[in-house]
Amino acid sequence: MNKRNTQQRRHSIITILNEQGEVSVDELSLRFETSEVTIRKDLAALEKTGLLLRRYGGAVAIPDEVTQQFSAKIAPNKLSIAKTAAQLIKDHNRIIIDSGTTTSGLIEQLNDKRGLVVMTNALHLANAIHELENEPTLLMTGGTWDPHSESFQGQVAEQVLRSYNFDQLFIGADGIDLERGTTTFNELTGLSKVMAEVSREVIVMVDSDKIGKRIPNLELPWAKVSVLVTDDRIDKCALKQISDQGVRVMLAPYAQ
Repeated sequence: MNKRNTQQRRHSIITILNEQGEVSVDELSLRFETSEVTIRKDLAALEKTGLLLRRYGGAVAIPDEVTQQFSAKIAPNKLSIAKTAAQLIKDHNRIIIDSGTTTSGLIEQLNDKRGLVVMTNALHLANAIHELENEPTLLMTGGTWDPHSESFQGQVAEQVLRSYNFDQLFIGADGIDLERGTTTFNELTGLSKVMAEVSREVIVMVDSDKIGKRIPNLELPWAKVSVLVTDDRIDKCALKQISDQGVRVMLAPYAQ
């Protein structure tokens, strides 16, 4: 069976799973008139991308508490920033989208792009990417689940990332230190650093009210940041300081 039919079957498996909550290998084999070996490969591939959990003889849906974050409405200003950042994405780009509320706004901007390869470390983003009509190639870091950031972290995730090269990383921040770079409340910054290492271009997406916030944990120094995308309420002095660091600043229209 060709790749297109495989993708259609796997998409149908997720649809059935979302309706029923669980599926069995026997049931799917009969429904799609294919072997149990093929169905097990489908389930293994879908589990690897974080779209289901395998159980003996079948699979179950990802628990609601893990996926519900993406269903929350994205604030208009974050969506405006995401639309501006999406202008940087070209057809056939290989991109990483880090977990976060602002980066989540990128997903719906991807449907008009073709041939994308998208890596993420967040289950809710993986599910949303999987639903896109243009069917980008979806990669998942795997690793250790971190409830604070709602994402996978740790050495396994870092090793997976180092197996690839990417055109762009899209990442948020809890704060922007004008002298040092991006900062975060999360003490787990190793994966962010590896994401930046394997990406040709690093795009940071933040609301302007986070600029100037000094948070103890430095995530990415300015030397690692290519572009900062924020809204047009940014203070002019702050804008100059960031630009002087060699960072391109893109301004999105502020939206309420």
